[in-house]
Amino acid sequence: MTQLHALGAAELSAAYAAGTLSPVEVVQAVLAQIERREPELNALYALDPEAALAQARASQARWHAGAPLSPIDGVPGTLKENIATAGCPMPAGTAATVLTPMAEDAPPAARWKEAGLVLLAKTTMPDWGMLSSGLSSFHKLARNPWDTRLNPGGSSAGAAAAAAAGYGPLHVGTDIGGSIRLPAGWCGLVGFKPSGGRIPIKPPYAGRVAGPMTRSVQDAAWLMSVLSRPDWRDTMSLPYQGIPWLSLDRWLDRGPGLGGLKLGLHLDAGWGLEVEPETRAAIEAAARAFEAAGAIVEPVPAFCTRAMADGMDHFWRMRSFLDLQALPPERAQKVLPYIRAWVATGATLTAAQVFTGYSQMGALREAAVAACHPFDYVLSPVSPVPSFPAEWAGPTNDPARPFEHIAFTLPYNMSEQPAVSVHCGFTQAGLPIGLQIAGARHDDLGVLQLARAWEQLRPPMRAWPM
Repeated sequence: MTQLHALGAAELSAAYAAGTLSPVEVVQAVLAQIERREPELNALYALDPEAALAQARASQARWHAGAPLSPIDGVPGTLKENIATAGCPMPAGTAATVLTPMAEDAPPAARWKEAGLVLLAKTTMPDWGMLSSGLSSFHKLARNPWDTRLNPGGSSAGAAAAAAAGYGPLHVGTDIGGSIRLPAGWCGLVGFKPSGGRIPIKPPYAGRVAGPMTRSVQDAAWLMSVLSRPDWRDTMSLPYQGIPWLSLDRWLDRGPGLGGLKLGLHLDAGWGLEVEPETRAAIEAAARAFEAAGAIVEPVPAFCTRAMADGMDHFWRMRSFLDLQALPPERAQKVLPYIRAWVATGATLTAAQVFTGYSQMGALREAAVAACHPFDYVLSPVSPVPSFPAEWAGPTNDPARPFEHIAFTLPYNMSEQPAVSVHCGFTQAGLPIGLQIAGARHDDLGVLQLARAWEQLRPPMRAWPM
């Protein structure tokens, strides 16, 4: 029998409605799982068991009265630490932050509360979210549940570890260059980066989104039904659409398979780390499985360049350099040394270099849209390499080459196209490998539908590391 902490949102919703389970007993079970795993994973910040149980009791009363706030009222999970929640300080992963309680809920936190979801805790992240790692100057070192010697990835580090280890079914991360999909890939999860503006956030920023991190596509769809509701505070958000997020079986309902669907296979990013052999083999095997189901698969040539990548690196270095310069010296010294080393060269960048770097966002946007246009969806690795030592700041651990692993994820932040990481295999060492599925801007549901089809096509997954 599946343990309560491992149940999905749909299972919990049905059980609450039938009265066979209560939110209180589920939250108690998840808190017990957290007590078992958290001492070694360090996934959580601001864990408040009493507050979570109080929310569960309120949800239980609503179910008993026949008045749940949503079909998933009482389902537990977490929000990333940089998603503001009223009354809780937001350190943004760095010891340099003054810990002042936040005045209001950011849009994803507001939607979470409105749906009656139980917030167990916030989740850990690296300094300013600028690493694909669980390394932080403020939080304890987050670790990968599949192998605690290794990194869960980041910047949604704690969210990935929490989801894979069974801290409830629903988790929310943020992504500006791969920060949802990379840790999802390294932890075997579904990590969905929706179209830019689909989920209102605050503050909005070029390429930045919030999105689900879950153990199944169905749970990601449940979260999208909550998070995508409108909020006027996001000045970059899309007009609200009542998308039928739970209608996931579009391809499964087509009888024999995916006949006529045209998929691109993108294995050469144009820059960055080479795709290592086991990852390449897993992505090619996924492409063959889609072909066997009736899809047409054709190669996608490299469309990103080193100039694009270096330009955005320059822009981001200057942004973080200015953030660092704005701090008093004693607080600036608390920022992670790796981050300080990375931003130090910001002092040498010229205005022309920074402006040219910013312009590369538009160049990559156009290149990504043009490369994807001939296809319904594009398949690629999430990361060219599997997870890496827990103590490292990234796969290269080199502040001079910090972004060599994001070449497959970054384009879709800049183009605002939806992209999902979904598990597709393991290395011989037992490390998860993520398949990325990207679609046209606004086709968020289609991307989730194809990811759901892949869940049916792929070989059985190993048991979660709970």
